[in-house]
Amino acid sequence: MSINFDRLQLVLEEHFALGDWSLHGPDHWRRVECNGLELSESSGADPDVVRLFALFHDSCRENEGFDPEHGERGAELAMSMHGDLFELHEHQLEFLVEACEGHHHGGTTDGITVGTCWDADRLDLPRVGMAPDEAYMSTEEGRRRAREYQAPAGW
Repeated sequence: MSINFDRLQLVLEEHFALGDWSLHGPDHWRRVECNGLELSESSGADPDVVRLFALFHDSCRENEGFDPEHGERGAELAMSMHGDLFELHEHQLEFLVEACEGHHHGGTTDGITVGTCWDADRLDLPRVGMAPDEAYMSTEEGRRRAREYQAPAGW
């Protein structure tokens, strides 16, 4: 099963309401994807789910601030596109939905793939002036990176 991630990203960028400048937009999605693929090397997470999470998790945000339903909307969008723009096994789709729905609640998980998704997103918190916190990381590598994070001068 191959997924055309470039095509999917273009479709999601067209769908994204906040525009390219958004703190939660395509640049963030690419950083989450890079973080997730790097974390996957040590965690053993499913790279297809991690890459899809990076694209969908914030794709349905309606604003830059408080938007408590955005993860659920992202999961619904992923489910609506499944079978058309991409295809996953049932358990992979379940992981993707769980990761999207729960990524903004601040919890951790023992689930390797879901935890890798959440850590990948949280490692990009410096974009909004927050340092990653190891207490909110699910993977050992995520915790290590959070511990080693050095805030830029002037923070």
